[in-house]
Amino acid sequence: MFDRLEAVEDRYERLNELLMDPAVISDTNKLRDYSKEQSDIQETVQTYREYKEIKKQYEDAKAMLQEDLDDEMHEMVKMEVDELSAQLPAIEEKLKVLLLPKDPNDDKNVIIEIRGAAGGDEAALFAGDLYRMYSRFAEAQGWKPEVIEASPTDIGGYKEIIFMINGKGAYSKMKYENGAHRVQRVPTTESGGRIHTSTATVAVLPEAEEVEVEIHDKDIRVDTFASSGPGGQSVNTTMSAVRLTHLPTGIVVSCQDEKSQIKNKEKAMKVLRARIYDKFQKEAEAEYAQNRKSAVGTGDRSERIRTYNFPQSRVTDHRIGLTLQKLEQILEGKLDEIIDALIVEEQSRMMEETKN
Repeated sequence: MFDRLEAVEDRYERLNELLMDPAVISDTNKLRDYSKEQSDIQETVQTYREYKEIKKQYEDAKAMLQEDLDDEMHEMVKMEVDELSAQLPAIEEKLKVLLLPKDPNDDKNVIIEIRGAAGGDEAALFAGDLYRMYSRFAEAQGWKPEVIEASPTDIGGYKEIIFMINGKGAYSKMKYENGAHRVQRVPTTESGGRIHTSTATVAVLPEAEEVEVEIHDKDIRVDTFASSGPGGQSVNTTMSAVRLTHLPTGIVVSCQDEKSQIKNKEKAMKVLRARIYDKFQKEAEAEYAQNRKSAVGTGDRSERIRTYNFPQSRVTDHRIGLTLQKLEQILEGKLDEIIDALIVEEQSRMMEETKN
């Protein structure tokens, strides 16, 4: 581990030199790539340097104990040795985690697609609950949610809602929400008080940069139409809504949230690019399908990952067997406890794999 850390620190110093090189400064692509690489390893290097400093203090204090000290000084030095010794294991564990392979998408913005599935109107209402939950969570993280496309229902909720969360590291936390979410509650329309089970699916896609996905104009069919509201009624007489069809893959994206056709096309392109990137990424990873299946948060959209039980105020994440009696808080966006547990589980699995 320490050989790897030395190599990372050497690379960090080399990147410092490169980022001051006029040839790199004048090359936008190199400057961007080297800056990102340096940013990615900065925490690892800082933690390693902290570890080395504490280790040095520990070794120096231990050496002092071998000297001829009076009782009071001997006790003070021994206390320092004990304190420093207690700090080292925690930093070593942190370094192990920092050395784990990093998902290249972790720092990206995300595009989230929520769709009501089984359960009709109740599923649409639940999709609305999930959107509100994620919006509150994003805001608490200092991220910015932005609706791209929504299909509201007459009674509230959404048949489908697509939105972006802009913020550094958004994908690193939101990726664990990918899958089918189940709700158990008594619908407001249910006179007999019977509990119904409904589901909504959540797809989490990393935003793809233009340099990652090349889309040719000739491969896109652009259709424009008038925006519509709940029930299909027209809410806009201008042809501001946009539908993009990527002919090679058949992927279709619509956007009518903005009054401007140009803005709707820009938003639709972001979703289209993310979906194409996601499709190619999944195809490239097909040979590792078994590994993906065992990884937390990478199950496909049909996999049931979490249940929200209203009568018992209970939320259960089925992937890690975590149950919390905090339904109201979680639906208000307090997702940290669940997501942190999923991250720890994923890190533990990866550390076990590195041992084999």
